[in-house]
Amino acid sequence: MTEINAKGLRFKELNEKIRAAVAKGEKEITVKGVNGQYYIGDGLRGTATIALDGVPGNDLAAFMDGPTIVISGNAQDNIGNTMNSGRVVVKGSAGDVLGYGMRGGRIHVLGDVGYRVGIHMKGLKKQSPTIVVGGKAGDFFGEYMAGGVLILLGLNEKDGATLAGDYLGTGMHGGAIYIRGAVDKGFCGAEVGITEPDAEDLATIKEAVGEFCKDFGLKPEEVMKKPFKKLYPASLRPYGNLYAY
Repeated sequence: MTEINAKGLRFKELNEKIRAAVAKGEKEITVKGVNGQYYIGDGLRGTATIALDGVPGNDLAAFMDGPTIVISGNAQDNIGNTMNSGRVVVKGSAGDVLGYGMRGGRIHVLGDVGYRVGIHMKGLKKQSPTIVVGGKAGDFFGEYMAGGVLILLGLNEKDGATLAGDYLGTGMHGGAIYIRGAVDKGFCGAEVGITEPDAEDLATIKEAVGEFCKDFGLKPEEVMKKPFKKLYPASLRPYGNLYAY
């Protein structure tokens, strides 16, 4: 195992140390004293697990392809930008624009997330990106979503609580959003339909929730006791009439 002290390091220096450790074949890397450094894990390939103690800066795991990054507390914006594969586990809350254009892999956040999570998410070939959030989300959750799975659990919320902000699924034209509890149609984009999950949906939810619970030491059977709603795209070209001649 390799341990790196990030205290006082600029983001470029820190990322060079992490990349060097991965290049040497290290599989377990612990980074202490992280304090807002950008771009951690960007473009990394392989199977290393990188444990971050502190709060990383924006664009963590962008273009990442394979590694696992575990964050001990909160994280900032743009996690998993165009991420191809791998896993990001946030044991606190996270900021805005998680999973922008994400093509594969998983992002698990135990707490709340900000705005525009899952924007432009898409699957690449047989890959299906998945983001599971244990708390609540801000506005534009699943905006312009083109593929993959978003799951919002609201684990500590009361029955009937609103788990996502306004404009839920606006412009959505692929993939699926699953919300544990009630969904108010008034908060949804006009392009979104709401239905009960079928057997295939429930299998997808159960698998994703199982992976999420494994990361945080939770009991999946407890999470699955509460029913889910499915949000789906009502059209594959929601704004086609704006561009047709």
